[in-house]
Amino acid sequence: MERPTISENSPAWNAFVWISFVISTMMMTGGIINLPVDIWIKGYLGMGLLFCVGSCFTLAKTTRDQHEAQKLINRVSEVKTERLLHDFELNSAAR
Repeated sequence: MERPTISENSPAWNAFVWISFVISTMMMTGGIINLPVDIWIKGYLGMGLLFCVGSCFTLAKTTRDQHEAQKLINRVSEVKTERLLHDFELNSAAR
């Protein structure tokens, strides 16, 4: 049985993701700060921005964890199936 490899992202992709995250967060923060509205509205929008960023990280982590768990479940079921087939073949050869 061939073991699945873990694919890693390239350093360029990691840099792109972090740079785009920082730029988008800074631009949104700058937009909120420069709005011509009262401070409590800016605070509300800033709080909304923080909750959106936090929920995005949580969603990404949960999705990744669920995908990894599914891969583990598939691997375990494949091993069980191979063990059953191997035992069946041994019993058939012994007869």
